[in-house]
Amino acid sequence: MNFDLVGLFSQSKHPALLCVVIFVVFLMALSGNTMLILLIHYDVHLHNPMYFFITQLSLMDVMYISVTVPKMLMDQVMGVNKISAPECGMQMFLYLTLVGSEFFLLAAMAYDRYVAICHPLHYPILMNHRVCLILVSSCWLLGSVDGFMLTPVTMTFPFCRSREIHHFFCEVPAVMKLSCSDTSLYETLMYLCCVLMLLIPVTVISSSYSFILFTIHRMKSAEGRKKAFATCSSHMTVVILFYGAAIYTYMLPNSYHTPENDMIVSVFYTILTPVLNPLIYSFRNKDVTKALKKCGICLSGN
Repeated sequence: MNFDLVGLFSQSKHPALLCVVIFVVFLMALSGNTMLILLIHYDVHLHNPMYFFITQLSLMDVMYISVTVPKMLMDQVMGVNKISAPECGMQMFLYLTLVGSEFFLLAAMAYDRYVAICHPLHYPILMNHRVCLILVSSCWLLGSVDGFMLTPVTMTFPFCRSREIHHFFCEVPAVMKLSCSDTSLYETLMYLCCVLMLLIPVTVISSSYSFILFTIHRMKSAEGRKKAFATCSSHMTVVILFYGAAIYTYMLPNSYHTPENDMIVSVFYTILTPVLNPLIYSFRNKDVTKALKKCGICLSGN
């Protein structure tokens, strides 16, 4: 059984131009995140928990933009838009796993900032390498639970309507619209699952930043306040972008959704967010810009 992906290019008056733009954005996301991963790996000054988490974030971004965009671009170039049921299921599983993992990783990053700013003397103990590995492993595990829960159920529903998925990849809500059986119970369970997937990280993030803001307010050093606020504002920018799009996709009632709006929102957090993350964490971060300059000097010296 095959599905037809009626994606972005069918909605565009200039599909060739859109294809080139998305390809350029894809290359920027890959190069930006890969460069950030390598920079953090090779610069010993960046070997601390915050940059360890940023490395994981960049890895997730590289992986999930690679799950959706290359196929979309190849389909446009080759003039086909079909995807088999196994391919659709695999794409759905990988996407859900990576997005779910990123939900929890952003919460872990907020907790890391809370410990660094509110308990700086205990930071090396509370956020040692073992703790960081446990937190990151838990993020990947919880994300994969999301993929294992939703993908098999979604793909086992009977699809006796049109095979046209009004999306550029196999996202759960878009695929569910093709089912000819009653999916209301599953949609309710999926909604509750998404609430939990969002509620736990949002609670951790909100609590962490409440304590952080209180601590920043009490700081006597203006330089300390500025540095703490700059670090936290970068993370909050990523959180708002990512969670805002996820809440729209998975938690708003169907009456708020149209295929066109769903695709625009999905473009925002599957294609644009992976490009923005390295920019947010590099240009707004003195440690990273310093490491980039040092790397540039080394390359020019050679």
